[in-house]
Formats: sequence, C-alpha cells, structure tokens
Amino acid sequence: MNKFFKAGMQGVAAAIVIGLGVSAWWYLQPQELPEGFAAGNGRVEAVEIDIATRTAGRVRDILASEGDFVRAGQELARMDTAVLEAQLREAGARLQQARIGIDTAQSQVSQREAEKRAADALIVQREAELDAARRRLARSEELAAKDAVPMSTLDDHRASVQAARAAVAAAQAQAAAAQAAISQARSNVVSVRSAVEAAQATIQRIQADIDDSVLKAPRDGRVQYRVAQPGEVLSPGGVVLNMVDLADVYVTFFLPMEQAGRIALAGEARIVLDVAPQYVIPAEISFVADVAQFTPKTVETAQERQKLMFRVKARIPPALLEQHLQQVKTGLPGMAYVRLDPQLQWPAELQVRLPQ
Repeated sequence: MNKFFKAGMQGVAAAIVIGLGVSAWWYLQPQELPEGFAAGNGRVEAVEIDIATRTAGRVRDILASEGDFVRAGQELARMDTAVLEAQLREAGARLQQARIGIDTAQSQVSQREAEKRAADALIVQREAELDAARRRLARSEELAAKDAVPMSTLDDHRASVQAARAAVAAAQAQAAAAQAAISQARSNVVSVRSAVEAAQATIQRIQADIDDSVLKAPRDGRVQYRVAQPGEVLSPGGVVLNMVDLADVYVTFFLPMEQAGRIALAGEARIVLDVAPQYVIPAEISFVADVAQFTPKTVETAQERQKLMFRVKARIPPALLEQHLQQVKTGLPGMAYVRLDPQLQWPAELQVRLPQ
C-alpha cells in the first residue's frame, strides 16, 4: 500500500513540476504579437565545416573528440607522413646534386671560354704567318723576274702562302667550334639551374603536403562528428571530423509572403529558445529567400498566394556568441520574432534579456 501511495505522490509531484514549467513558459512567451511584428518557428543552425585531407593517406592521430570546443588554428588530427618525409629527403638529395651540377657546368663554361681565347690568339698568329708568307712571295716574284732567285724558291714561297691560308682557316674553324662549345656549356648551366628550381619546387610541394597533413580548425567552433578513426586510409578529400562554426549561428524560419516582403535585411530580430524561455536573444536578419520554399499545388487567387512561404535567417551577433560560446548548441527549437515596421518599439516581453 505504501509503495502505491509513494508512487502516486511522485506522479503528482512530477505533474505539478511539469505544470509549473509549462505555465512559466506560457507566461514568458508573448501570447499575441502587436501589429507590425511577425514570428515563426525555427531551429538554431550553424555553418558546418568538414575537416578533410587534401591528399590520400593514413590517419595517424585524432586530437579532438565529439563535443570539444576548438579554436582557429588548433590541431585536430595528424596524417601519417612517413612516405612524404622519404620523398622530401629524396628531393633534397636531387637538389644537392643539381647544385653541384651548376658548379660543374659553370666551370665548363670557363674552360670553353679559355679555349675560345686560345683559338682567337691562334687566328692572330696564323694571320701574321700568312702576311709574312705573302711578303716573301712578293719579293721572290720580283727577284724571279730578274732571274735573281731560282724558280724552286718561288714555288716554295707560293706553297708557304697556301699553307698559311689553310692554317688561318683551320684556326678560324677552331674558334667557331670553341664558340659553339661555349653556347653548349651555357645552355647546360641553364638546364642545371632549371633542375635546381624544379627540385626546390618539388621540396616546396612535398613540404606543403606535410604541412597539410596536420589538420587544423579553420575557425572557432565545436566538433560535431568524428567521421574517421586512427589507422584508416582516406582518399583525397576524405573527411576526418565535422565541426560547426560557432561564429556563424542563426535561426532559420519561414514567413508568409505578405510578411516576408516587408522584412529588411540587417533588420532587428529576437530569438526565444524553448529550453530557455526566460532569455530573449538579439539577432539580425541576414537572409530572405527570393523565391518561395513551398507553395500550394495551384496558385490562382490572391488568397492562395498568401500561402507562399519564404525562408528567413536571423543571425546571432558573433560578439554575443563569443561571450556565451559554451552555451551555444545547434538544433535547439525556438521562436524567431521580426519587426516589420522599424519605427515600432519592441514589446516589453521581447526586450533583450541575456544570462549574466
């Protein structure tokens, strides 16, 4: 008997508590909006961000759990970088080899330039020899006309001129070959320098991949879901965590066409959540849809057109969110109130009331 009596008393107490709660909620809610105001049911939403990998790899560590608050730049997960680090060492070795190649190629340029200078000097020498041979030939021709020298001497001097001409031509060809060798050596320097730049770019790319292997929070927010687990291999773009941006929180609700058409962007709004009806949260209209979200099957009369509903967003100020970051939760239902006439004053029950 006592057991049933106690159970009955507990039920009565629970009913009284529920009744008091409902009564308080109804007391704090505006029962009838004045003219110039509108309201709609909605839920607290926030921008969702996927923390994903840029390249394929294995998840090594996850440093955040579901429900954790995170700050912008905070490390959330790390990918395995053993392969990337090996590639980085390989690229570093290629870079060192290419830099040594630059010194070798530049020394070859210096050597070819020296060979060119020697070839130019040889041309000068051969041209001097040719000039001397011509002078001897000229004197021999004068003396041979007077029978002062034998014809064999004249023939020898003529042969010397021909040989000197051939020597000049050979020296000029050697100088041209040396110039071509210089051009080739200089092109080798350019090629090796390009190899150095390519190796440096490879190192930068691999280092960027290593840096991107540390997944960081792009903004302040809360981790909502853990999608992957340590040890899993993900493809490029594989999601590790899902978080909500607590700097961009809003309530989405719907209003009929007549009311939605009178709302001004950046206009004031108020939000009252079901779980905390004692507070009135200030907000700002950040979005009004330009097309109806749902309509009746046929729209033929003015009365039917009034059934058109437009989506509206009331955004909570980021500065206010920063002050109450721990209390921000998405998915909570509530009411959003908007002022259609900016000249009107908010009713007393919709004056801003925030937790201390």
